[in-house]
Amino acid sequence: MVSLPYAHVDSCLRALAGQAEGFGRFAIGGLHGPVYFVTNLSGTIHLSSYLSVSSYKTIDGRGQRIKLTGKGLRLKECEHVIICNLEFEGGRGHDVDGIQIKPNSRHIWIDRCSLRDYDDGLIDITRQSTDITVSRCYFTQHDKTMLIGADPSHVGDRCIRVTIHHCLFDGTRQRHPRLRFGKVHLYNNYTRNWGIYAVCASVESQIYSQCNIYEAGQKKRTFEYYTEKAVDKLEAKSGLIRSEGDIFLKGAQAQLLTGVGEECVFHPSEYYPTWTMEAPSDSLKQILQICAGWQSIPRPADVMIAN
Repeated sequence: MVSLPYAHVDSCLRALAGQAEGFGRFAIGGLHGPVYFVTNLSGTIHLSSYLSVSSYKTIDGRGQRIKLTGKGLRLKECEHVIICNLEFEGGRGHDVDGIQIKPNSRHIWIDRCSLRDYDDGLIDITRQSTDITVSRCYFTQHDKTMLIGADPSHVGDRCIRVTIHHCLFDGTRQRHPRLRFGKVHLYNNYTRNWGIYAVCASVESQIYSQCNIYEAGQKKRTFEYYTEKAVDKLEAKSGLIRSEGDIFLKGAQAQLLTGVGEECVFHPSEYYPTWTMEAPSDSLKQILQICAGWQSIPRPADVMIAN
């Protein structure tokens, strides 16, 4: 029996607030603000420029099917943002991501979004943005899926902390994610048929991969390590990956580094006490193919809740 998180977040409109698991667990979005129902927008919305999202906002697509194209959402120097149940497809232009989180943004939760086919990343988290959870999202038809940490010169990205769980990475080529400097907890994700690698640890990063399903296509290498030199260090380093309870299917090869400090990878319990997780299985594979990404669910009623 698959045990999924977030059983009660659709009970009312504001029930998402403060309910994320992992590093984004404090995100409250627009919990204490007014609600604006946009009733004259549905279907595909073409953005000619980034849509900037300010602090203490929830962008909630439940009850409708909204697809953003052209550009994406930009979360710049903001906090307490929740993005729920949207589709992103066909973003065009230099440095155009589906959801771009930079700089200095924190307490973010991205839940049940479907993302595909952007010219840069689908979700990029850089420039000291931290305390973020990405959950139940669907990624497909893309190359550089998720970059976390800008480049070796941005040593401030050592603060980055991201949780990614119950997501489906479906045939995307690489970066599920690629991480520099920060800490990422991956659990109960299903990554299949990647084109280069599944997960990459670059300079000084730490990835805790727990009870995920890695199912190879033609390319078998699951974990990759890129060596880079931080601008304030003398020696180049790769990152570290600790794999616990993961399964590797259809010839997927973990190729973990051995004897290089796996014991130095953080443990999630150092930062949050609980998370909803189970052993990877065929049942989990099946449910993630149904429950990841945009969902046809009604818009909950707006009921004020205490927090």
